[in-house]
Amino acid sequence: MRDILALFIATAVLAGSALVRGEQSQSAAAPQSVDDVVKAVRSDLQSKRADVIAKNVTLTAEQAVAFWPLFNQYQQEQNAIMDEQMKAMQRYVDFYQTLDDAEAMALLNAHFDRDQRMNALRQRWLGEFLKVLPPRLVVRVMQIDRRISLAHQIEFTSRIPLAQ
Repeated sequence: MRDILALFIATAVLAGSALVRGEQSQSAAAPQSVDDVVKAVRSDLQSKRADVIAKNVTLTAEQAVAFWPLFNQYQQEQNAIMDEQMKAMQRYVDFYQTLDDAEAMALLNAHFDRDQRMNALRQRWLGEFLKVLPPRLVVRVMQIDRRISLAHQIEFTSRIPLAQ
């Protein structure tokens, strides 16, 4: 269990350091749009998430054929929510010093809404995964996916200044 936890922490740190390296190299090169950065981070997160799950969940060939296409669809739906979250974080970073009370509350409520949508997405996909994998494997996949998400959220949100 400690090995898995260490792997998640390492994944979060690597994702964060990749963001920092990307930001540093971008400052020397032409600036990228927020959309470009979101796409790059999302692609990196997806490949790492699938890799971690593949290394920690043993599937038969038949299970793998049925599961991975579903997992890819699940990740695509996660992308929409994560993209909104990352763009909202960037908007907040850009304007947090001048937010009025209503704007601050709107950002917080939007954050709560994205959390609810992500939970609803996981609950819906739990049923889909149960159609192709036994419950213990599905639970393991969902636990790993959630831990990775939490580790990434900690990494990203730790870089965001607190409201003033």
